[in-house]
Amino acid sequence: MIAGLKQIPITIITLVLFASATQAQTIKGVVSGKDGQLPGATVQCPATGQGATTDLNGNFTLNAHATGKIKILVTYIGHESRAIELDVKKGINDAGIIQLEPGSQVKEVLVKGTMAPSQLKALNIKKNSLAIMDVIAADAIGKLPDRNAAEAVQRVQGVAVARYHGEADAATVRGTPFAWTSILFNGNRLPSANVMGSRNSVLDAVPSEMIQYVQVAKAITPDMEGDAIGGSINFITRTSPAKRQLNVSAAAGYNTFSKDGTYNGSIVYGDRFFKNKLGVMVAAAIWNRQWGTDAFDVTYNTGLADVKQKNSISTVMLKRYMGKRQTYGANLGLDYTFNAGNKIFLRGLMDKFNDIRPVYESYIDYNNSQYQYNYRYSHYQTVLNGAELGGEHQLSPKVKIDWTLSNYYTKYFLETPPTNSNKGLPISTFRQKINGGFSNLSSDGKRYWDFDSPDGKGGMPGAFDPGLRDKGEVMDASKLLLQQLVIAQLDTREEDKTAQLNFRYNLNSKVHLKAGVKYRHKDRSGMYGSSIVYLAGASLGIPQSPALVPLSQLQRTDFPMRGGFFKGLDGNYDAYAIDPLTKQQLFDLLDTATLRKNGFMNVTSKTNPTNIYNGTEEVTAGYAMAEIDASEKFKIVAGVRNEYTTFTLHGTKAVTAGTPATVTLSPVSVNNTYNALLPMVHLKYSISPQANVRAAYTRTFVRPNFSDLTPGESVDNTKNPITITKGNMDLKPTFANNFDLMGEYYFRNIGLLSGGVFYKKIKNVIFSNRVNYQQEGQNYTLTQAQNLSDAWLLGMEAGINKRLDFLPGFLSGLGVELNYTFINSEVKPTGTYTTTLPNQSKHLFNSILFYERKGVMVRLAGNYRGASVESINQQLGRDFFTYTDKNFTVDASATVNITASIRAFVELNNLTNEPLKVYMGNRNRVVSNEWYGSRGQAGIRWDIIK
Repeated sequence: MIAGLKQIPITIITLVLFASATQAQTIKGVVSGKDGQLPGATVQCPATGQGATTDLNGNFTLNAHATGKIKILVTYIGHESRAIELDVKKGINDAGIIQLEPGSQVKEVLVKGTMAPSQLKALNIKKNSLAIMDVIAADAIGKLPDRNAAEAVQRVQGVAVARYHGEADAATVRGTPFAWTSILFNGNRLPSANVMGSRNSVLDAVPSEMIQYVQVAKAITPDMEGDAIGGSINFITRTSPAKRQLNVSAAAGYNTFSKDGTYNGSIVYGDRFFKNKLGVMVAAAIWNRQWGTDAFDVTYNTGLADVKQKNSISTVMLKRYMGKRQTYGANLGLDYTFNAGNKIFLRGLMDKFNDIRPVYESYIDYNNSQYQYNYRYSHYQTVLNGAELGGEHQLSPKVKIDWTLSNYYTKYFLETPPTNSNKGLPISTFRQKINGGFSNLSSDGKRYWDFDSPDGKGGMPGAFDPGLRDKGEVMDASKLLLQQLVIAQLDTREEDKTAQLNFRYNLNSKVHLKAGVKYRHKDRSGMYGSSIVYLAGASLGIPQSPALVPLSQLQRTDFPMRGGFFKGLDGNYDAYAIDPLTKQQLFDLLDTATLRKNGFMNVTSKTNPTNIYNGTEEVTAGYAMAEIDASEKFKIVAGVRNEYTTFTLHGTKAVTAGTPATVTLSPVSVNNTYNALLPMVHLKYSISPQANVRAAYTRTFVRPNFSDLTPGESVDNTKNPITITKGNMDLKPTFANNFDLMGEYYFRNIGLLSGGVFYKKIKNVIFSNRVNYQQEGQNYTLTQAQNLSDAWLLGMEAGINKRLDFLPGFLSGLGVELNYTFINSEVKPTGTYTTTLPNQSKHLFNSILFYERKGVMVRLAGNYRGASVESINQQLGRDFFTYTDKNFTVDASATVNITASIRAFVELNNLTNEPLKVYMGNRNRVVSNEWYGSRGQAGIRWDIIK
């Protein structure tokens, strides 16, 4: 296969040389408007019925069956149609740039508006696409207060995002688990450095300024990546424009939680040289912001043998994050046009995301009747770099090829502290005994929320009271003793090398054939759950150990109060805001000499290596499809894709046995292969030039996560039952048969009414399974991912984007964007109960009220995501599932055209300070409740050259 991969460039060169010598009757050109190239425009030859659609850069290729005078008609939503006459000769004919003028119904909006041009581009791409998809254009992203790639897609109908400390970092389509949505960059699967081994790509490292278009495909076609049960989200990076452009932006803002400033800036430059043959696009962005979060976290005694006590409270933690996030991005796009039939391009991307977050954790430990205080300094780093080289070549009137070679690399890692050879996340732990105990324990001696308590005795959700018998026994720096130091390790890397070749053959004016091959080689390594642990000798009861060091005797700094502590909860919690160590003091404590001086011993688990793995995955894919114009109004797209996957992973097996317990380590490798045959059919019927009905059947799949396949295995024989944790190399991919029926109507004044239904029948759903069994009289507990059950998902969606220009005067600038998605699903992890799919919300809703007139644009946006199951406890049942609660955020933005080239803007996020809540079984049984505050910024965008 590698040898075949090396032959692809040679094949390409041969085909290009052949192309230059081939004479054909082909018309190529560019369709443009007042705001640049127009993607999704329709170009037709009425005499022959031949037609084409412009690509994302406004380019089209139209085959001609005759020479001489030929008329072509160009149409585009919101623009006047234009007919032109060409004198077609043998070979490739260059029609040049065909300029369209705005239609009378939208001329005022297009000339003076700030949002309409990008909406027109998105609607035209959607209207003419073969797949069922939604589209966002770059200008539209810039008009919303969405600063990374995940936030940019949250407004799309049927898309849900996950939020991490106030910012979206992952996206999924149609309520499926996040790993079931394929995240693409320029059509290629984006590598994932997800910490949990998931294939879901984290998107907070990608600034929204790097993106030209976002295509959200809900029913894919055979030429798209097939591992997409939910759908695919394709982020298309910026490419060179038809003419020179240069714009810059700068903004500064404020975070109401951290009480600190933010700033961001960007520059975009594009130009063409050498008689327009060489195109260049450079974009760069920086976004620095202070941020903060208060998180109220609760853990429960779900591991207790007594079923009635499993929902009793183990710990309550008041945690504050107060940190800095830095996002840097740069995008390069080059293309060179040899002639009308041949061009090559190069794209490059460099993104870096620093998440620096000191964390302050105050615990009440009910089981051990003690306080615990942790201080940790986290500096998470994400790198995403990549480049791709490609070309497009018209070999004859009937044959066209395109090819790409790409290499993308991502890494998610920790590299502190600098004083220790073991890099990771340093954590210091202090404990203080609560001698007086607690007054509000239940009759069984456990702490509950009052609604769970056997006798109604316990705490009240929403207003936390620790229930101390001695109210004066508060956390005290002189009594908090240093007992543990930990370096949590994390280093996940993934690199994809990809080669792809596509052929398009026009059999006749009604039938177009397309086929292609793709090869991807993935290298992956992972380290998660591995920790270096040091315990103080005195805490272990070792004689003559140095006394435990109190927090008060170490170098400390002021606690970051920033206007208050846990204002989201009723009551006063300032007593838990303990002045922490300085960052340098934390690092110094982990110095080898200091560890020895303070009597700390390395008690790191010998099974740590089981959390480390590396390996490769190779995917060979091919597809064939036909686009058939069955009539002027009816189009059929049918084909099949096949993806063959082989992987090999290397890890470590650990067996713990004997008295005293000893750990035996041994290397272990796993490998497997599987095939995915994916037939697909799309039907598109144009009721009128403004209305389409679409139907589709697609078969898609998702590969098992690396964390589920890992060869690492841990066996602990010292426990009863013996516990075994291991991966499962025999996991089967999850497959889905998908059925879609959608309708869409395009308003003449820039807008859309759409709706439809969808159904997915899913086979071999993967869950983490825990099994208790006996063998030769010994009890065992095995935790392992399994293909446990089949599932189904049924949904409907509807949306409207409408400008209310029928209203008089000032009110004519009003408009609305509303979309709603209802989703229901069912999966049966065991034979005793059913549940919905993980991450699946029943209700998704977006509402945007906007005003756009005479250079003024104001948008008020609401985003609602209903409650969803996040984790399933198969042994204990539904009362012990964890859920993310419903969430509704309100954002706003506004722009004003100061001059024809300078625009002022304001962006506001989370205006209502909406918290993010996770609960177990019952909404009152809180697992986590986080508050972030609001943030906003104001700035200037200057189109220096446009």
